[in-house]
Amino acid sequence: MKLLRYGEAGAEKPGLLDAAGQIRDLSAHSTDIAGAVLTPEGLARLAALDPDSLPRVEGTPRLGPCVGAIGKMVCVGLNYADHAAEAGMAIPPEPILFFKATSAICGPNDDIRIPRGAQKTDWEVELGIVIGKPASYVDEARAMEHVAGYCVVNDVSEREFQIERAGQWVKGKSADTFGPTGPWMVTADEIADPQALAMWLEVDGHRYQDGSTATMVYGVRHLVSYISRFMSLQPGDIISTGTPPGVGMGQTPPVFLRAGQQIACGVEGLGTQRQSTIAWDA
Repeated sequence: MKLLRYGEAGAEKPGLLDAAGQIRDLSAHSTDIAGAVLTPEGLARLAALDPDSLPRVEGTPRLGPCVGAIGKMVCVGLNYADHAAEAGMAIPPEPILFFKATSAICGPNDDIRIPRGAQKTDWEVELGIVIGKPASYVDEARAMEHVAGYCVVNDVSEREFQIERAGQWVKGKSADTFGPTGPWMVTADEIADPQALAMWLEVDGHRYQDGSTATMVYGVRHLVSYISRFMSLQPGDIISTGTPPGVGMGQTPPVFLRAGQQIACGVEGLGTQRQSTIAWDA
């Protein structure tokens, strides 16, 4: 299944994308794509529905983040061997974890606002893991039982805030609109191998990122198990798993986002995002 949320920000309704690419309304069966709906039992109930029996949503409504009420977004740094090489940094001996504030999460096609004073705003297309079953001290052998599905995340980053100023990465990752998520969550049963997905990102039609989840240092199974040792993972939490090479700071010379640009990015089988960049005060 491809589950989504559509409508105005803060008032999104739950939906399903049918085989013809048409949005179907799930409001009669769920209040949101969140929490218990993402558990194995909740997904089984939705999977039993006949999409043709659901109301058709007319037009092209705004898409919100594909998961609602996200408790936390855990991000993984330097998790692609070729990206670490691009950044001139060693492959970490274990996953680097940081958080993106949930207030940064927005719809897949919402505008990205460049923060005041920002000079080095960058892009990162990533595979997002959506947790569906509570996980705490999970063995790798059973880690995939806790995955509800996958989605596209653009881990937008302000590099000066992240790297050149004191403190943790979170302040370079958490400006409002720095977490486009979606367009939909694809349930795990539709993704045969999450470690074999092509991924890409373009700015103004120029392809900067053209990679694959195959070059992840720490794969989905390991990340779910590893993170669950340090914190419980709850239904609706998202793990953003790192980015392949081609980010702006890795260009020669570096290239960063400015207002008035167009971004497109996607992960194989998970859909495409499209954003415009605007000034913070626009």
